[in-house]
Parts: sequence; C-alpha cells; structure tokens
Amino acid sequence: MFQPRESEASGHGPADGVPGWRAAALTHAQIERENAPQVLRRVRGFAERWDALRWRAEERLAEVDLAPDLAEAIGSRRWFRGLGTFLGLTAFSLAFWPGFAPLEAAPATRVDDSVRDEFRSQMIMPLALGADSGRQMGATAKVVKLKAAPERPSIQVTATLASGDSFTRMLQRAGIGGADLSRAAGLVAQVMPLDEIEPGTKIDITLGRRPEPGAARPLDALAFRARFDLALAVERGDDGGLALERKTIRVDNTPLRIRGVAGNSLYRSMRAAGAPASAVQQYLKALGDQIDLDSGVRPTDTFDMILSYKRAATGERQAGQLLYAGIDRGGKPKTQLMRWGSDGRFYEASGVGEQRTGLLAPVPGAVTSRFGMRRHPILGYFRRHAGMDFKAGYGTPIVAVTDGVVASAGRAGGCGNAVRVNHAGGIQTRYCHMSRMAVSPGQGVRRGQVIGYVGSTGLSTGPHLHYEMYRNGRAVDPGSIQFVTRALLSGENLRRFREVLAQLKTVEAGAALTDLAPTASEVRSEEPLREIDRVDPATTSI
Repeated sequence: MFQPRESEASGHGPADGVPGWRAAALTHAQIERENAPQVLRRVRGFAERWDALRWRAEERLAEVDLAPDLAEAIGSRRWFRGLGTFLGLTAFSLAFWPGFAPLEAAPATRVDDSVRDEFRSQMIMPLALGADSGRQMGATAKVVKLKAAPERPSIQVTATLASGDSFTRMLQRAGIGGADLSRAAGLVAQVMPLDEIEPGTKIDITLGRRPEPGAARPLDALAFRARFDLALAVERGDDGGLALERKTIRVDNTPLRIRGVAGNSLYRSMRAAGAPASAVQQYLKALGDQIDLDSGVRPTDTFDMILSYKRAATGERQAGQLLYAGIDRGGKPKTQLMRWGSDGRFYEASGVGEQRTGLLAPVPGAVTSRFGMRRHPILGYFRRHAGMDFKAGYGTPIVAVTDGVVASAGRAGGCGNAVRVNHAGGIQTRYCHMSRMAVSPGQGVRRGQVIGYVGSTGLSTGPHLHYEMYRNGRAVDPGSIQFVTRALLSGENLRRFREVLAQLKTVEAGAALTDLAPTASEVRSEEPLREIDRVDPATTSI
C-alpha cells in the first residue's frame, strides 16, 4: 500500500522539483480516496498539478532579483536591473495617469441665515451675545432645571380685527383683561364708535410685567390706525392710569387722473397705465352704456379717467371710486361721463346732459318666441302673443330693463307670479311666470336690479320668462323700443354740475402720485429729542 522512499526517483520526488511532503501527501490522498468517482479524481489531479506548477514558478521568480535595493552595489549589473525595473514601473504608471490638471474639489456648502444660526447655536458665541440666535442646544448632564423660569418684563403683540369680531373681544384674546380692558375700550369709544373700526385693522399692544405670579399682565400701550386720517394710542402715564392720545394725519384728496392710448385691449392698457382693477370695471360699465366697446373703440383712441384718491403724510395711499370717465375717439364727439348726485349715477356731460342706453335684456337667454300671432302651447288655438319669451333656467335672476317704480307684484292669472314696473314716458313692463319675486309694490328699481327669478307659474309648459311692454296702456313689441334716460339736470343743479366738471378736468394726469412735501412741524417732529429738551424748565433752579 505504501511506496518506499526510493520511489522518489521514479518521478514523484524532489527530482521533479516538487517537495517531498507533496509526494507523501499525494500518496496518502490516493490511499484514502481510492474508491472516489473518476470525475472527482480528475478534478483533484488537476488541482494538484496546478499547485506543483505554482510552486515551481515561485521558486524561479525567487531566483530572479527584479527589485534589488538601489542603495547597494551601485553600478553593478544587479543595480542596473533594478533601475530598469524602477523606470519601467514609472513609465507604466505615467501611461495610465488620468492627467496633470488640478483636481476640482467639491463645491462649498451654501450657508444661509438659518444654517448659520444653527451653527452659531452650537458655539460659545451665542452665550457671549446673550443667545441672540434664538436656538437651543440639547440638554446635557450639566444642565440643571430652574425652579421657576424668568418672564420677559414686557410683551409686544400685534392683533388683527377680523370680520364679524368685536374690538373688546379682540383685546381680550390678546391678553388684556380686567379694568384695563374696559378703560381702553371706553377711551377709544369717546373718539369713534367701536363698530366703525374696519375689519383688518392691526392693533399694536404692549403688555407690562405681572404684578404677581399668575396675575394678568397690565396694558402699557395700545396703538392703531382708526381712520385714514386718524391714529389713536392708549398709553399708561406716570400716575399709573391710561390716557388716550389722538394723532391727526394730514391727508391730501387730490383726484388721480389717468390718460393713455386704448391699444388692442382697452382693459389691459388701462391696467398697464396704473389704474386699479375696480376703477377699470366701473369705467367699462359706465362707458358701455354709451358706446359699443367692441366695435366703437379704435386702438388710437385716448381714454381718460379720474378717480378719488387720498394721500397721507405718512406715505399711505388709498384709491376710491371712479369720478369721471371719458374717451376721445378721434374726430367723433367726445364721450364724457361724471358721477353726480347721491345715487352715484353717471351723467353725460358733452351736451345737454343726457344718458342714452339701449334695450337691456331681462335675462341672459335666447328669445324662443317673439311678439305677434302664434298657436298657444297650452290652449291650442291661435292668438296674439303680447310679449317675448326668453329661454332661461329655473331660478335665473330677472333684472329691470331700465329705471322705474314697481306698480304691482303678485299673482296675475295666466302670468303666474308677475311684476309690473312703471317707467318714464308712459312705458310699462311686465315680467311673468316668476318662481319668486324680489320687489314689492311702490319700490323704486334701477336699471339692472334683480326683481325676481325665473320659474314656471301660471300657464307655462316649463321654466322661462314672458316679458311684456306697454306704451300708454297698449301692448307693443319690446324689441322695437329704445330707451333714452335724461339726466334731468336744470337750474342751480345743472350749474353746479358744470362747475364741478370743469374743475375736475383741470387735474393733471399723474399729479396725485407724487409724495406729499412734509410741513415744518412734521419735520420737527421727526427730529430726535435732545437731552436738554427733556428737562422741564419749571423744575430747574439757578
């Protein structure tokens, strides 16, 4: 079973260049695994041959001195061989070097104010500056909790009066209570009713130090803008009581005039010129009753508008309603409208002062049946249709076609719920089949005012509006009538109207946009108070 040591000369010993322990190991493996499968024996034989080849390569490479010490035997063959190895490795490294350009470092981290505060909160710096960063570090074992945290000596709060809220409830939520609340509200009520303070008003409140733990903070100061021309302040005096201070703000009421070319879009041109959106809408509505804005305005026409405007000495500005609307259409008569009277109506000012309007549709629907003979859809026979039928959905608002007074509002036979309105010049209109009426007899109505809602009451096959018109009690075709509403200005009223119009047209365009020049008293009030001026002459003695 065991081969003698003389078998090494047969090709399995050191004569083949393989160590003797390898021959012994192979022989032992063959004895233990003589019954192994043939494939496994071949694989193991291949591994053994690979090991023998590796060992022979290692022995030969060990004899070749590829990297000798260049500090020894300088100038010998062995030294030059080492030098050649060094140069070859250097050339190989340079061949695969990516480049000699400087390496680009990663971009610096962007540090904004919040990140900078986060860094500063973890430094000693905030402690020296009174912890002005507002950040807090994590608690450590060195942190000892205080028995009672100190309170700020005063607190400043800004409260906003919401719509539907009351002034006293707002102050109470801000932390004012007890006698200070009633005293502050009473002082403000002496100047103006509390319910007249507009929603959205901001109130600056300063609360003082608590007199004792758990007590409410006293009110030190309260200030807000009561009106555009008035600021109120409630402050605690030296005697401990609250006193009211009124500060009247100088306001200039010069109207703002805006002129410009209509361009391709009248609305956009006016907005680009600086006109507020609300004023532009009023302008288009007033001018639309006089001319056709779609086809009657050319890009070269010039618009002219004047609106009420307020400038405060403190810098605030407030635009009001439209006062004058005009347009110069190049060769055609100028259209000039001015708001006049308590009702705020625009009056034509270019001639005799009359305002022309066309037929206003009572509902925004198509006409389904016109004035004249037709077969009645319910009764089934031919008879005259004394009005116009408009297609409209149930509940659609119905408006008055022009100004007038409601003559009747109620049930009217086959018309169902109907409203009859008397107009000037013997004209009368009636609106039938309403689902609900919004006016009562004797009430005055304006052009475009809602007087009811579409329904299907009376002799009706479905929701629609039956609209009738009468002249001196006789039914006429509503489509053949054009209204003319006269301004009815005469005598002293007409004279004052023309004076105001002439004065209004003298306003220069854009003049109201300049800042108000401060007065001498306002300049002195802005100057800092010197210490010598703080001394009361009555308390000084020489």
